[in-house]
Amino acid sequence: MEEREDKRGFKVQDRRRFSPETGEARETEEPSSPAEAPVQAAPTAAPTRSEEPRREQPRGSSRPTAAQPAISFSSFLLGLSTQALMYMGEIPAVPGQPPHADLAAAQQMIDVLAMLKQKTTGNLDPGESAMLENALFDLRMRYVELVKKGAPTAQGSEQ
Repeated sequence: MEEREDKRGFKVQDRRRFSPETGEARETEEPSSPAEAPVQAAPTAAPTRSEEPRREQPRGSSRPTAAQPAISFSSFLLGLSTQALMYMGEIPAVPGQPPHADLAAAQQMIDVLAMLKQKTTGNLDPGESAMLENALFDLRMRYVELVKKGAPTAQGSEQ
């Protein structure tokens, strides 16, 4: 029933080694005397995502790290386009190995990109929209050229 403010003063100091905004290492500042050391209050609630300290990511983690940039719509489109090119036999699946064509899989990747274009109409910025349009045009033209040439399909697949 007693409602009074706690008059004890304390100083809250962010002691994380990395900046939550940039993820880069901070310069550490050590307190000059023990009296200036911050008093830590007991946590009242679970920390939010931005308040949690950065932890080293386990291997195989899909979360971005300093060496791995965050995924963007443009990089997502680039990945799908690269997969389509790989299925068309334009890019080898494994470096050092000859490329193999799987036109059915290539057509499916082109259809996925076309579906993305349809579902994101009006929601993309002009650069993303142009990138998607150009990727679709280029992949469709390459696909038509391969079909006209009678490019072989992957073993075991039928057209």
